[in-house]
Amino acid sequence: MSGIRAKNTKPEILIRSLLHRNGFRFRLHVNNLPGKPDIVLTRYHAVIFVHGCFWHGHECPLFKWPRTRPDFWREKIGRNRTNDHKAREALLVAGWRVGIVWECALRGAGKNIDSVAQRLSEWLRNNAQLLEVVG
Repeated sequence: MSGIRAKNTKPEILIRSLLHRNGFRFRLHVNNLPGKPDIVLTRYHAVIFVHGCFWHGHECPLFKWPRTRPDFWREKIGRNRTNDHKAREALLVAGWRVGIVWECALRGAGKNIDSVAQRLSEWLRNNAQLLEVVG
């Protein structure tokens, strides 16, 4: 697991590129916010988390429970889900808008990356509190 990145993953870099191309400027991995969001857009008072489907236990075709050490993985992924929920709630209480982009929205041959960029842009420009982009 030491080779698994927590920052600058391919899905995260893709989302950053899409946002930058659409004129959004942001900060990365702000330490003093709950959950240390991947992308922080202070002008829009919004944060974006880019979640890997495996590590965050997303119920989609990309997620499968490992066969080896099942107790370890259920505990680890369950803890990740709990931490995600706590961070999201703390950010909402603090007045931040929270967006979550799942890896399954970006991977695969039939995925339309431009539609993900469109949804993010629309969400940032309106006043909705939450956005979740799934595949």
